[in-house]
Amino acid sequence: MSEPASTPTGAAPRRAVVVGGGMAGMLAAAALSSYADVTVVERDVLPEGPEPRRGLPQARHVHVIWSGGARAMEDLLPGVTDAWLAAGARRIPLPTGLVSMQPRGWFRRWPEMQFMIACSRDLLDWVVRERIAKNDRVTVLQRTELLSLEGDESRVTGVRMRTADGEEHVLAADLVVDASGRGSRASLWLEALGVPEAPLEEVDSGLVYASRIFRAPPGTEEFPLVNVQSDATIPVPGRTTTIEPIEGGRWLVTLSGTRGGEPPSSAEEFETFARESVRHPVVGELIAHAEPLSDPAVTRSTVNRRRFYERIKGWPEGFLALGDSVATYNPVYGHGLSVAAQGALALSELLAVHGLTAPGLARRAQRAVARPVATAWEFATSTDIHYPDALGKPPSLANRLLGAYVNRLMLTATGRPLVARAFFDVITLSKPVGELLRPAVAIAVLRGPRRPRLTEPPLTPAEWAAVTGVARSGQAAEPSVPEDGARTADATGRP
Repeated sequence: MSEPASTPTGAAPRRAVVVGGGMAGMLAAAALSSYADVTVVERDVLPEGPEPRRGLPQARHVHVIWSGGARAMEDLLPGVTDAWLAAGARRIPLPTGLVSMQPRGWFRRWPEMQFMIACSRDLLDWVVRERIAKNDRVTVLQRTELLSLEGDESRVTGVRMRTADGEEHVLAADLVVDASGRGSRASLWLEALGVPEAPLEEVDSGLVYASRIFRAPPGTEEFPLVNVQSDATIPVPGRTTTIEPIEGGRWLVTLSGTRGGEPPSSAEEFETFARESVRHPVVGELIAHAEPLSDPAVTRSTVNRRRFYERIKGWPEGFLALGDSVATYNPVYGHGLSVAAQGALALSELLAVHGLTAPGLARRAQRAVARPVATAWEFATSTDIHYPDALGKPPSLANRLLGAYVNRLMLTATGRPLVARAFFDVITLSKPVGELLRPAVAIAVLRGPRRPRLTEPPLTPAEWAAVTGVARSGQAAEPSVPEDGARTADATGRP
């Protein structure tokens, strides 16, 4: 029989340890804090405001929270969406506030189907960190290194750590959650206890990221997110450009390129790449009228890597891996934070039903974490493996057939709102991949788009004029109701 969700009066408090004080770690702490006293073990010194931290170099690039992730975070930390917006983040309706050239053409800016939260990664983390800091059941140990797990192959009973004063301590725990990110050593810790190694898959397109901050031109406070994506069906390096409006009247501009098409690290070549190396020069044209505030920051650690912990037979009680500790993805797709949030929410839901120490809880939770991971993994790797000189397992026949269907679906989404909605429901992690195969969607995909493809980015004349001073023709957000009915949502994304 499972224990009650909370600790009974008079009983010794349960304890959980979370390894890593980033977004995934803080969300895990939020999930656990109703059921245990939580200690977060973090190697870095965490900033007191929305500022960079040493252990998160990827924060300098574009990050978004898709609506599926935002809803999960709202469930874990009620009010967090309003807190982001109050701090300067933007809630961007999709596809209304999106100007995006995807592999098969420009999306139309139909009425809202889903949404994203857009701001700097530093602000995203800080707002969550501030809310966790007010939780009396959560303690954060900074400048503390996790050395090993305690226990054996059947149960993890705690951790051994080295604190800021150089002393080693053992901290007992009913559950240890590894949310330490790309550099996770969980496989080594588990191996030391005798746990079999988890299967590992990697797909490496050689992607490089270069990002720069600009001051947004006056009058662009409601400017859309603009991006140009690559087309993996063409045998050339994949290159992308993105403008993300962030807090403080700024634009965060990220360029990316796969092996052989890497973006420049020099300020002089940044705009040239955005104009001449991608499928459309719109981002280069726009940033030519914006004031640069930083030099380009470059990141090369972008391998898609997944450990299939859920496949290990005899998974130990008392241990769970979450977020980037399980899988990392090409950051172009923006799924990492949303997947971590959905994994933390899955843990919270299991705790509510079974309690912290129920037999098999860790195994159930590891399998639940794998579900959103699988969706993001398929999106990233099924595209990345097709770029020149990509490293990884070739796609199977089933993957190739699914890829052909998705290409047709993407084409149809440019001119048929029913299909566009299905795509945004899935890409935002709001619905499972099976939504793309729903009969009504599949029939629409076979029929193809109802409207001709746009030939230019759907920026309005007013949006062009706000940036360049010249009103150019374009297509605004389309006010017509999609054929399957419009859907509106409040600030949390709920209809």
